[in-house]
Amino acid sequence: MSDNRFQIAVLTASVREGRFGPVVAEWFTGQAARHPEITVDPIDLAEIPYPGEELSRRLAAADGVVLITPEYNHSFPGPLKIALDSIGDELRGKPVAFVSYGGLSGGLRAVEALRVVLAELHAVTVRETVSIHSAWAQFTPDGEPKDAKAVNDAATVMLGQLVWWARALRTARATHAYGS
Repeated sequence: MSDNRFQIAVLTASVREGRFGPVVAEWFTGQAARHPEITVDPIDLAEIPYPGEELSRRLAAADGVVLITPEYNHSFPGPLKIALDSIGDELRGKPVAFVSYGGLSGGLRAVEALRVVLAELHAVTVRETVSIHSAWAQFTPDGEPKDAKAVNDAATVMLGQLVWWARALRTARATHAYGS
């Protein structure tokens, strides 16, 4: 990876049978891969052992993370909490952005709950969020967004902020010990 590209881990948080997360993840990963400064590392919690070394290694290698999360019971999935609780300093001083989906709230309550957890991990959360309400009705059977312009534009703005933070925090981590 050249120094002007950022390794972004895109983590799909839902592990439920029949989950909708892979549809959202495939669309979003395609959007992120089009960004000229991003190299995407897709991570699906349903496909890797966690807590474990693989998740830790991949998050440590990332310059930033995008969490793709549904909203379950006004919060984020339990397996994501287990995964976040299993890591140490892998997200310290790194930006984290969100793609959320769900019913009427579009997963935003999950995002707000995650911001508190990520603050404790010393991550920096990106302000802009891609939120998809009634997600299962917002995509075609082929996995394409029905209102592609709206969600693609939201992804572009969020990715721009993520790259800005990734650049700033990479420089900060390289030149100053965290907390100094």
